[in-house]
Amino acid sequence: MLTEEGKEELYLYSLKKMAEHNAATSRYNLTGLYGNNAFLYKGNECLRTHKDKKYALIRMDLYRFKTVNEFCGRSKGDALLIHIADCFRVYETELSIVGHLRADIFALCTPYQEIEDLIKIVTSLTEKITSFQISCKLLPAFGICISEYGMDVSLLSDYANLALQTIKGKVFSFYSFYDNDLRNSLMLEKKIENEITTALKEKQLEVHIQPKVNMKTGQIIGGEALVRWNHPHDGYLYPNLYIPVLEKSGYIVDVDIYVWTEVFQFLQKLIERGVTPLPISLNVSRLHEYQKDFVEVLCCLSREYKIPPNLITLEITESALAEDSTFLFQCMGKLQEKGFSFSMDDFGSGYSSMNMLKDEPLDEVKIDRLFLRNLGNSKSRTVIRHIIFMLAELGIDMIAEGVETKEQEQFLLECGCYKAQGYLYYKPMPLVDFEKLL
Repeated sequence: MLTEEGKEELYLYSLKKMAEHNAATSRYNLTGLYGNNAFLYKGNECLRTHKDKKYALIRMDLYRFKTVNEFCGRSKGDALLIHIADCFRVYETELSIVGHLRADIFALCTPYQEIEDLIKIVTSLTEKITSFQISCKLLPAFGICISEYGMDVSLLSDYANLALQTIKGKVFSFYSFYDNDLRNSLMLEKKIENEITTALKEKQLEVHIQPKVNMKTGQIIGGEALVRWNHPHDGYLYPNLYIPVLEKSGYIVDVDIYVWTEVFQFLQKLIERGVTPLPISLNVSRLHEYQKDFVEVLCCLSREYKIPPNLITLEITESALAEDSTFLFQCMGKLQEKGFSFSMDDFGSGYSSMNMLKDEPLDEVKIDRLFLRNLGNSKSRTVIRHIIFMLAELGIDMIAEGVETKEQEQFLLECGCYKAQGYLYYKPMPLVDFEKLL
């Protein structure tokens, strides 16, 4: 019967034979480096043979490599790949394995002593790769995963790829490590994606309303619908934790429609109870421009719950409007014809275009809270004053968001802006509390 030591020797012998077979049959024709299978086998053999050393896997991918072939020609693209292979081949030794996994993806499984050693490798590779004479801008990105005992090269490569994807295409970041922070972030993303469907079915998502006020009278003039996730185990989750994940995965469309439905039902109940309803703003993700039934969904909700469209304002972020989507603007026009109104959210947050105010069908502009944070600066006051004057001249309604102090309120009133929402007046509240206010 084999001892544990004998089993280990037999495993290493089998691994070595498989690696030799794959290495002999799986070289990448263009570059001569190990292909994907050979790289995995040789890499695992290396990790098993040199257990006394610390290993890491570096994976590289070029941003938009296909455009190199399209604009510079296939022969130039092949020459670039050969150049990259030569840059990687410098690090090939008895202790390290270099691979050309596919297309523009290369990998290096190498021992190291300090993290700085790995950073020096990717820095040197970047300098050499980008020195290649070509008319296209080259943006190599590197994902790095430190080996832990028991992890095979395939897993290291997958983790390195996850790290790589976080910075691919970014000009000022060319490498990223797969570490606990990234792992926790990715696990959280997966958890949110896995649980959002159940959350919608079980109504874990709660609609809250933040009232809007007339600053001159203090009267409530409407509200904005916001979503809060009351998780059965984790309690209330911050929106900045899950909203970006939902936008990235596309689930934000389902969440939007869920919130819209809750608001239409709420308005219907107010009317049935004899309470005069106020207009409610609904947030609309930019992803709705890919939903061909976007207009019909809102019209159906209006008909089903017998809610006049003039009680609904649709808020779209400035960045979404700046994308110049013909379909989105067509949808806006159709909905406005039905009686819905549109508000540009986060105006001035970084993407503003005067053309949008001049040409696009906007009923209202929400002045971003960032403008109000530095009223002690005379330039900030001048910018806000002129924005308010311009909107008034254009005949576009306006509301300031994020009003938190009496100083901000007084300044806005002096400038001619009379509508606001913010913690100075009300925080977002459950629907039942908003109904009590009315």
